[in-house]
Amino acid sequence: MQSVLQTQSMHMILMEVFIPVGQILKGMGASMTKLFSYVVTRDYGFAPNPFHSYCTLATCKPQIRKHANVGDWVVGTTSVAIGSRHGSKPMLLYWMKVSEILTFQQYWSDTRFQVKKPMLNGSKKMAYGDNIYHQTSSGVWMQSNSHHTYPDGSINRENLSTDTGQTNNVLISNEFVYMGENPLPIPPSVANHQGVALAKKGAGHKSSAFNASFISNFENWHYNFYCLGNAPMGFQNKPSDW
Repeated sequence: MQSVLQTQSMHMILMEVFIPVGQILKGMGASMTKLFSYVVTRDYGFAPNPFHSYCTLATCKPQIRKHANVGDWVVGTTSVAIGSRHGSKPMLLYWMKVSEILTFQQYWSDTRFQVKKPMLNGSKKMAYGDNIYHQTSSGVWMQSNSHHTYPDGSINRENLSTDTGQTNNVLISNEFVYMGENPLPIPPSVANHQGVALAKKGAGHKSSAFNASFISNFENWHYNFYCLGNAPMGFQNKPSDW
């Protein structure tokens, strides 16, 4: 009960406390930053994968992976199914600032991300690894036995096409908050700014609706969230669908 009360108290603080630190971002190219918001329909720790100190988006959401640049923000809000467990309004399931972009081949080979290769006979954290794609020397795509293959381990061509057909990008973040099964109520200060809502409704994503003022406001809130120490960064709770 104490833990629940502490969590609720933290959420209330986050919604009410706001210090204008956005001025720090001036001159740092904040006006060029983009924000992508979408609904996380299935939260298994696969897309995004928030484990092992990095939040990665290596599958699904090809248009976000194609157009996001280093320094951009990706925000995932709760689906109706996940949100119904906490109330009807969308909530923040995770958000991340893109710190690096790798190709699938680079991601596959990078020593930091070997731990994100799936091991289906391991823990859930290992089973839902998202480092599943690489190409042979002749350019043929290989899809590791994973959440995106068929149950017998054979290649799921539909998932392969969705994941690799439009972009070769894997988004990496070492600056993120993943709330998982205990999503964060969207603070009023960022839920709707100048008539624009943060949360996307339905499929796809929204990005062009967010102007420099909206993104600066979101960054103000994020850096206050971190700098005030109201909650630690990184992985916070297990995925909603475990």
